[in-house]
Amino acid sequence: MSDDGAEQPDTRRLPTLDKTPEPADTTGSAPDAAATGTADDGRTGRFWSARRVPAAVVALLLLAAGGLLLYDVVTVRAHRPAMAWRRRLARELATRHLDNPWVLAAAAVAVVLGIWLIVLAVTPGLRQVLPMRRTAPDIRAGLDRAAAALVLRDRAMEVAGVQSVRMKVSRHKAKAHAVSHFRELDEVRADLDAALGEGLRQLGLAHRLGLSVDVRRPKKR
Repeated sequence: MSDDGAEQPDTRRLPTLDKTPEPADTTGSAPDAAATGTADDGRTGRFWSARRVPAAVVALLLLAAGGLLLYDVVTVRAHRPAMAWRRRLARELATRHLDNPWVLAAAAVAVVLGIWLIVLAVTPGLRQVLPMRRTAPDIRAGLDRAAAALVLRDRAMEVAGVQSVRMKVSRHKAKAHAVSHFRELDEVRADLDAALGEGLRQLGLAHRLGLSVDVRRPKKR
């Protein structure tokens, strides 16, 4: 017999963040690509760099040039002589023609700097970061290319007959240069293709990388 005045425990189920797994599909049909997140819908692009260093350099140069010019203009307005560099620049601009080598060189430098700034503005940057598949609408993830190469190298070293491996991961391709000290090279290459192919799939990248495998014997000393 329970006491009516005693406080009863709250047995209501609290909400959780875990999602209830859906029952497995036993019809034999392939899983939906959108549900598994393995399809590349083209909307997962590269990460954009903040370009802090180029922006800071350009801002400091413009600030210094603008401050120096403003100081010289204020000096002239105060009935003092202009700086020597400004008088020389005005004289040079008045006497030199447009086909002068110095004028052409300065124009070329300005064009190169302008093109460089435009390229920095319209390209994403962060070439070392590989975008990964989206598992949530508001979350983006990336994998460093060096980390991806290290993971693939560990997978390759698990293959029987592999003595050493050099992995290089670019934006579009993963290259493996392996040295095998026993087993047939074709067998080692086939096992490496399978192991590295599975490793690339498990990385969860948004764009599947190509794979190139090269297997050789160690050099004779």
